[in-house]
Parts: sequence; C-alpha cells; structure tokens
Amino acid sequence: MAISVFDLFKIGVGPSSSHTVGPMRAAYDFVAELREQDLLERVAGVEVALYGSLSATGIGHGTDRAVIMGLMGERPDKIDPSIINPCIEELQEAQTLMLDNRYAIPFVWQRDMRLLDESLPHHPNAMRLIAHGHKEELYRNTYYSVGGGFVIDEAQAQAGELDTDSTTLPFDFNSAEQLLALCKKHDFTISQLMLENEKAWRSEAEIRSELWRIWEAMKDCVDAGLHQGGILPGGLNVKRRAKALHERLLAMEDSQSLIASTFSAMDWVNVFALAVNEENAAGGRMVTAPTNGAAGIIPAVLHYYMKFQPGADEKDVVDFLLAAGAVGILCKKNASISGAEVGCQGEVGSACAMAAAGLAELMFGTPAQVENAAEIGLEHNLGLTCDPVGGLVQVPCIERNAIASVKAINAALMAMRGDGEHFISLDKVIRTMRDTGADMQEKYKETSKGGLAVNAIEC
Repeated sequence: MAISVFDLFKIGVGPSSSHTVGPMRAAYDFVAELREQDLLERVAGVEVALYGSLSATGIGHGTDRAVIMGLMGERPDKIDPSIINPCIEELQEAQTLMLDNRYAIPFVWQRDMRLLDESLPHHPNAMRLIAHGHKEELYRNTYYSVGGGFVIDEAQAQAGELDTDSTTLPFDFNSAEQLLALCKKHDFTISQLMLENEKAWRSEAEIRSELWRIWEAMKDCVDAGLHQGGILPGGLNVKRRAKALHERLLAMEDSQSLIASTFSAMDWVNVFALAVNEENAAGGRMVTAPTNGAAGIIPAVLHYYMKFQPGADEKDVVDFLLAAGAVGILCKKNASISGAEVGCQGEVGSACAMAAAGLAELMFGTPAQVENAAEIGLEHNLGLTCDPVGGLVQVPCIERNAIASVKAINAALMAMRGDGEHFISLDKVIRTMRDTGADMQEKYKETSKGGLAVNAIEC
C-alpha cells in the first residue's frame, strides 16, 4: 500500500472527513460504476443504508446529505458547499433525485434513506448503496469510510486492503524505525525522503505547486473563519468566537501587558485553529489534515510559523507538509486516523503529532528530533475519546483543536531541546494508540452515546 501526502491532505467540505467527505466520495464512485456498466438509464430508484457510526452521528455530521450530493454527481473536492442545503430542500420537497445530475428518479427520504442501529464487520463507518431497476436489482456495493476521506468497498475490505494504490516507492517505509534508517543511510531529512517518494506520482514542480495549493486552501479557510460571526448550525447554539478573538488580538498588538507580551503568539495559534474548525462545523471548504475533525491543528501551527518566523517562504510550507505527511502515513498504516475506530486520539492525536513533526523539521531538527516531536505530540493525546455532543463536530472538537495546536508547538520545542534520543519510540506510541482504540468502549468512538455527548445534555 502506497500513501501519498495528497491522500492525507485533501480539499473537501465540513464537518467530517469520515462522515461527510468519505460518504460523498463513495456515492460518487457508486454512480461512476453504474455509468461504467451502462446502468444509469435503467435506474428507477436508489436505496441508502447507513450503519454504525455513520448512522449514529450521521445527521449531525451531514452524512445523509453528503451521500445524496455524491449520487447527484458531486465530488467533495469540487462541490460548492453553498449548494448543498438548497439541493437537499428541493429533493425533499419534490421527492426526486437527479442521479448523476442527469436522470430524475423517485427518492422518498423517509423510505430510501435508512439509518440502521447495527454495525457491519469491517469498520464502524459503513454504508450500503443499492440501485434498483423497475423490476430487478441492478447493482449494490458496500463502502467503508475508514478515516480522513479514505474509502474502500466491500471487495477491498474482504481482501484486507486499505487502498488500491500499489505504486512502488523508492524509499518505502512502514515504521518510524525504517524511516529513520533510510534517512541515515541516504543522508536525507524526512521532508527530502518524502519528496523523493512523491516523485513516483508527480514531478517535483507539480508536488510543490500542489502543496502550495493545499496551503492556500488552508489559508482561505482560516480567513473565512476569522470573518464569520454568529451561531453555528445544528441546534447547540454554539457561538463562533474566532472573529471576535481576532479583532481583540489586533487591538492588543501594541499592548504591554504581561499576557499580551508573553503569550500573544499562543493567542494567534488558538484563533487560527478556532477559525478553521468553526468553518468546518458550518460545512465550509476544508482540507483534511488528516481529518476534518482535526483540520485546525496543522494550519494553525503552520500559520504560527509563517507569521512569526522572519523569511518564511514557500519551501517551508512544502517541507512542513511533507514531514507532517510522513507521520500521518505511519499513523494511517499502523493504527488509524478514524475517530469511529480508535477515538479522537486517532484524529487530534495524529494531527498533533504531524504538526509537531512539521514544525521540528522547519527548526532544522534531525530526523530523530522530528520523530521525537511526533512521539511527544501523540503520546500526550493517548486515550482521547470521540464523544461529540449532539453528533456535531463542535463540542469538544473546536476547542480541542486549539489545545492540540499549542501542544504540538510545545512538543516540537521539547524535542529540539534534546538530541533525539528518548525512552518511548513513535512506533510504540502508534501501536499503543491502536491497542487503546481496540480496548475503548464503542460509546466513546464517535457514536455520541457516552462521555460529554451524554453528560452535556443530562437534565
């Protein structure tokens, strides 16, 4: 299995990579398969069944709407988020779905959109799509949204595949130990090794251009979040805070107070992270990093560097994202980045480790120091549960991104104060995350059936 940095950093929409981006992509793939088999014109109806975590928190995460948009031929990286609500309202009123945006078929929401209180064997995020003709079933497939917008179908799941990409990489690695050994053997930094691997798919110019485009999308998301006020949708009446905090920070720039002079950088990190995740909660344009629920951490830390480091430039963005991507690949291969599978340690924990690694890379850390930074960032998020209140990616998700962003910076600073040697390796921490996730009760893994999700609404 080969994973590219662009598999981890994907432009999409909020509020969830596994519950929104993945299901939209799966539905789009389902329609593409119907098209390939020349079945589209024969479709008289489509049945959608959501299972496990996709069912439990699907409404709050917009899974049902995302599937419909995918069936209409929309892709998460191309869709204009502003069209989603009007399209859904029109469909529900007319009870008609424009399959592939071309073929009108009946779709009765209460009948054809089924949220089932059961799980399928391969992953908690499961959905089944069935296309019916006038008298017979035409095609069905089951899809698993395995975190970060990654999707596999039933055949891949049964084969134990996480992805279909079998590209041969010049410096492939499956553990941090292997990664460090390769860097030492070839005298690479981690970002240099990642760049060489990425050339298996794209030219260096394309890699740099695409990573800059990812960064531009992250910046656009921050900017949108800094200029939007009001109440987030979903019914919890959570107020957006980034806009007001940003205005307050601008007013405090000349302040000589102790807090302003010593913690202003951390204030900026907080406001960047809040801006991204408020946009995510509102269903805006996002970059999975590596998931939507943790999408504010890497942009906040990279913004921190670009704002406060004199001379920061495009090369720094590329090196940061490549080094962060190496850690994300390890988390994806050896544990999970899915909150429904291992809890929020797999989302916020992985993103914190990735951001810490990226920052250490820009601080001229050795590969061992970069690995140490990632290890610190992940180790101190172990056991983190995923218990979103009301099934919405708002509480505790938004603040959690800000806290983890500051933690990532501290992890990088601590690693840079050492020589790279440390007691627990990144590989062992990733393995611990996997094992902890397996031991964690299901109610703490993105089902909104335990923890804060229950206690916050008790009368």
